[in-house]
Amino acid sequence: MEELRRWRRELHTMPELFFQEHNTSAYVRAQLDALGIPYTYPLGQTGIKAGPIGGAGSDAGDTATPLPTIALRADMDGLPITEEHAHLPYASRAPGRMHACGHDSHMAMLLGAAKLLKAREASLQGRVVLLFQPAEEGMGGARELIREGALTGVGAIHGLHVWPDMPSGTIGTRPGTIMAASDRFVFSVRGLGGHGALPHTTRDPVVAAAAVVMALQTLVSRETAPVDAAVVTVSRFNTGAGAANVIPESVELQGTVRALTHATFDRLHRRLEEVAAGVAAAYGCSVGNVSWSAVPYPPTVNEARMAELVLDVAEELVGAEAAAEAVAAGGRAGAGGGGDGSRRVRVVEPSLAAEDFSFYGDVVPQAAFTFLGIGDPDKGTDAGLHTPRFQVDEDQMPLGAALHAAVAVRWLQDRAAAAAQVAAEVGKQPAPAAATAGAAAGHEDL
Repeated sequence: MEELRRWRRELHTMPELFFQEHNTSAYVRAQLDALGIPYTYPLGQTGIKAGPIGGAGSDAGDTATPLPTIALRADMDGLPITEEHAHLPYASRAPGRMHACGHDSHMAMLLGAAKLLKAREASLQGRVVLLFQPAEEGMGGARELIREGALTGVGAIHGLHVWPDMPSGTIGTRPGTIMAASDRFVFSVRGLGGHGALPHTTRDPVVAAAAVVMALQTLVSRETAPVDAAVVTVSRFNTGAGAANVIPESVELQGTVRALTHATFDRLHRRLEEVAAGVAAAYGCSVGNVSWSAVPYPPTVNEARMAELVLDVAEELVGAEAAAEAVAAGGRAGAGGGGDGSRRVRVVEPSLAAEDFSFYGDVVPQAAFTFLGIGDPDKGTDAGLHTPRFQVDEDQMPLGAALHAAVAVRWLQDRAAAAAQVAAEVGKQPAPAAATAGAAAGHEDL
C-alpha cells in the first residue's frame, strides 16, 4: 500500500498535458526499471508498452503458436485545472495543471499490478503487456498507440477508472456500451452589430445565439427516444470583449455532443448544424466557422464475455477482502463475505462520459472497461472528476491493482483451459482444471 501511495503522490506533483508527459513517462520508466520489467518507448510520442510479463519474455513470433496476450492500460495526462488543495505536500507543482481525473492513481495501480504479475511470472499461462498511454483527455492517445502497433497480437485488454460517483470499495462494469461517444463543437453566430440603444438597426447575434442554445435542447428532448440517452450541452457563450452598450458582430458557441449509439451520434452531428443554421437565419443571422474535434471518441463497448469475467473476478476479490476483514475483527472467515461482494460489485448503468479506451475495442477481440468506486464523503473523495476539488481515496488502490492483475491471470487461465480442452478432445486425454485467479493476485501483497 505504501508503495502505491508513494507512486501516486509523486506522479500527482507532476501533471502534464496531452503528448507532453515527458517527466511522467520518465518516472514510470524508472519504476519499471526497478521492477525489472522491459519496455518499448516512445509510442505515441510519450507512451510506454511494458512487458511482456510471462511467456519467458518471448515475442509471439518466437513460438510456433502465438502465446495468448492480454493488455492492461493506464492513462497518463493531466488537465488544465488549478488544484484547490494546494496545501497538500503532494499538490501539483505545475501552475494551472492538475491530475483531476485520477490518471495518477491509474498509473500507480498499473505499476502495482505489474509488481504482482512479475512476482508470479513463472506461473503465468501466457503474456501480459502494460500500456501507459498519453493524451486520453480529448486527443485520442489510444489511437496513436494502435497506429504504432502496440496492440498487435493482443487478444484482450482491460482498463480501469476511479469513479467518485460510486461508493469507495465498489467495482462496476457492464456488458455492452458503458460510456458514450463524444465530440466537441465550435461555431459562430454572425449578425450585424451596433449601438445597444438602437437594436432595430442591427441583426443581433446575441438574441439569435440565445435562441440557438434553446433550440438545440430539443435535439434530445424532442428528437431522441427517452430510452436512447444523449446529451447536447452548450458550455460556452462568448460575445467577446466590448462595452456594455455595444451589440457585437458575432457570438461564439462551444459545447459537446454525446450519445450511446453511433446512429444517434451521427444524427446529432447533422441536426445540430441544421438547427443552428435555421434558427440563426430566422433572426437574420448566419452560422459559420463550424468545427468539430480532431479526434471524436466512439462509444466504449465492453465485450460481453470479458465484462462477465471482470465481474466474476471482482466478486472473488471483494469477497476475500471481506472475509479477511471479518477475521481481523474477530469474526469468522466467510461470515457474510459473499454477500458483501454482491453489494460491492455491480452492473452499472452506462455513463455519458467518454473515453478513448473505446478505440481499443475496435481492434482487440475482448475489451472491458471498469469503474473503481472512490466516493467517500468523510474523506472528501466524492468531488467530481475534472473539478479542482477532486481527490482520490488511496485506500482503494490496492483493490484496483489486484483487479487488474487478477483479470489478466484469469483471462490467461481461461485461454489455457480452452486450449487444453481442445487438445484433450483431439487426443482423448482429460483436460487439466484451471486454477482460480484470486489466489494469483491477492492485493494484500501490495
